[in-house]
Amino acid sequence: MERCGWATNDPIYIKYHDEEWGVPVHDDKKLFEFIILEGAQAGLSWLTILKRRPGYKKAFANFDVEKVARFTPEKIERLLLDPGIIRNRLKVNAAVSNATVFIKIQEEFGSFDKYSWRFVDGKQKVNEFKTLDQVPATTRESDAFSKDLKQRGFKFVGSTIIYAHMQAVGMVNDHLVSCFRYKELMVE
Repeated sequence: MERCGWATNDPIYIKYHDEEWGVPVHDDKKLFEFIILEGAQAGLSWLTILKRRPGYKKAFANFDVEKVARFTPEKIERLLLDPGIIRNRLKVNAAVSNATVFIKIQEEFGSFDKYSWRFVDGKQKVNEFKTLDQVPATTRESDAFSKDLKQRGFKFVGSTIIYAHMQAVGMVNDHLVSCFRYKELMVE
């Protein structure tokens, strides 16, 4: 069974690749989870974040956006002592402030899902990459999505982070054409 070359021998990475990466997500709670995790990943490996995912789930109220938006400065200070997450003050503060903006987007568009998927015209963009070096770090769509998020007040949402988000939540299918998941996800 052939996988994308980035799916190393680590069981966590393989499970993520085989079951989650690139599957279209339309659930706001899951989209919020990925916004938090992608922001935390900035400058680090995705595997580092995947290994801490249970810690993030616990620390960030099971990714309940309403609860995270109400985190107090005292709660943030406690999070900065939590070894289950990346204890970077800027990233933790960004996750909390991003929750507030996320809610505003939900109110404006009806859901974060409706807002975000409009950057790919409401349907998964399917690429046909044969090698990892063909996969871009950013695209015109991720540039526009990132710019709009920043204008609304989001932090840690540069175009590279947002393209990784788009890949993770299936807005784009960037599985290599040789990967067994490529065709499986074409059906969705």
